[in-house]
Formats: sequence, C-alpha cells, structure tokens
Amino acid sequence: METQTNIKPYSTDKSKKEEVAEMFNNISHRYDFLNRFLSLGIDVGWRKKTVQAVATRNPQKILDVATGTADLAIALRKSGAKEIIGCDISVGMLHKGKEKVVRKGLEDLIQLQYGDSENLPFEDGSFDAVTVAFGVRNFEIPQKGLKEIHRVLKKGGRIHVLEFSKPQKFPIKQLYNFYFKTILPFCGRLISKDKSAYTYLPNSVKSFPHGEGFLQLLAECGFRSNSAKKLTFGIASLYIGEK
Repeated sequence: METQTNIKPYSTDKSKKEEVAEMFNNISHRYDFLNRFLSLGIDVGWRKKTVQAVATRNPQKILDVATGTADLAIALRKSGAKEIIGCDISVGMLHKGKEKVVRKGLEDLIQLQYGDSENLPFEDGSFDAVTVAFGVRNFEIPQKGLKEIHRVLKKGGRIHVLEFSKPQKFPIKQLYNFYFKTILPFCGRLISKDKSAYTYLPNSVKSFPHGEGFLQLLAECGFRSNSAKKLTFGIASLYIGEK
C-alpha cells in the first residue's frame, strides 16, 4: 500500500513535491557550503563509499536521482561509467550543479536535467545503476519513486541509496539527537536564511524508515538481495538492492 509522507518544509496548501522544490531553490546558493559545514565534511566520505559500491559492478550508464548540486554525480566519475545522468525537481540546485560540472570539464560525461523521481523521463531498463543520496525521504510517495527507479533499471542493475539513519548506541544517539534537533537547525537558519529548511531536515529523518524498515520498503518495491551498511556509527546508511 502506498503511503504519502506527511512531513513538509513549509506546511502550506502546496504539495510536498512543490514545497521541497521551493525549499531547495531557496537554499541552493548556500547548499554546498552548508553540507560541508554541518556534516563536518563527513558526507564526502559517505559519497566515496557509495561510489566504491557502485563501481564493483562496472556500470556503463548511471542515473543519479535527486542529484541536487551534483556532488554524487561528479563523484561517480570514478566509477568507470561512460554516461552519468543526474535529475532533480529543483531548478536552482540543477543550476549550481551544472556550474560545477562545467568548471570541472565533465560536460561530456555528466548531463543534468529536470526530472521527477515519481515520473522519471526514461525508458524501461535504461540504466545499469541508480543512486539517490539523501533524497528518498523527500519523495512525496517513496514507494512510487522507488518503483520508478526499479522500472528504469536493467535486469540485474542495482539501486544505491545513501540516507541518514538513527544511531541507537550511547553516547552517539544522544549526541546525534542534540546536534540534529538544536545545533543543525540554528546554524542552518542563520546561514541559509530559510527558517524552515533545516528544521524540516531532522523532522523528515525522524519520520522516515531506516534499517530493516527501509529494507522492507525496497522489497515491497520489487528489489531483491537488499542490504544495509551503517556508516559513521549509524548516522547514515548505504542501502543496496537489485532488480
């Protein structure tokens, strides 16, 4: 049964999808700086581990869903792929991503385009691998987005989802909760000038399934041989599933 996630950035009459796009448009000018600053740079290592996992299957064509400013798409150049496509619903984030791709001279390898995760503009079986970094919990209907990813994957292709999770052990759990609930929202609001964006982040993580819950979600959407690897004491997890 498909369920709609009810945590939204602004709580207006707009759909979650519209609000998420608006939020990322609003913070796109400071997003990369905030990512490095608020994660203390740890997110770079998480993406590196994701790329290493993707590279084990030697994919030739990769789709990066919810690519944002293309951090993961750019990192995926080390996977050996011949073609990388990134899609996102935020025009502002895509603009920043395209600037980075051009600056690094990767236009022949990486293409960025507007794309809705729940209605991907690609044919069935188009990709060897699909990645999503910190994006699935922003899907309005996660099951719909995951089923779309399953559709565009080739048989035997894999999905790689990098997402925040919830540490369970003392004292990491307590430190994580304090940081996520207090420090991150304050710094995020101060720097981004968006009062809601960095309050939405911890709230969306709190309400989203992790660990076995997310593995079950992958299974419901048709993926098999699903696995989860905890990163940095369980602050984030890398989920892998196969079509």
